[in-house]
Amino acid sequence: MDKDEAHYPPVEPFSTGLRGHCPRCGQGKLFSGFLKVAPRCAACGLDYGFEDSGDGPVVLVLLIVGFIVLAIALWAEVSLGPPLWLHFLLWVPLATVLGLALTRILKGILIALQYRNKARPGEIDRG
Repeated sequence: MDKDEAHYPPVEPFSTGLRGHCPRCGQGKLFSGFLKVAPRCAACGLDYGFEDSGDGPVVLVLLIVGFIVLAIALWAEVSLGPPLWLHFLLWVPLATVLGLALTRILKGILIALQYRNKARPGEIDRG
């Protein structure tokens, strides 16, 4: 991360990440596509090159959405006993929509937390 010379009031990382806004000013958009991070903030010019959310959001999404969808599908199977085609018709789209929406939200929150805590790759001091 480059040295931050601008003076911006601190923003809440969870609310800005949830809305997909810039972690420094809270105004500009963080994403240029649905899951693609923009190169920089249009409002304050912050370079998003520091962003490295990695697999963190995806792992959390798999755990959360998998648990929710599996629990509902098992309940439906035991209680209602629908045919297999209905399971596919219900649970595959639900898991896809929930997974994509939650991935965007968690990715935004993780990037905002990275900026706030000045997180960067680990270094080994061999001095």
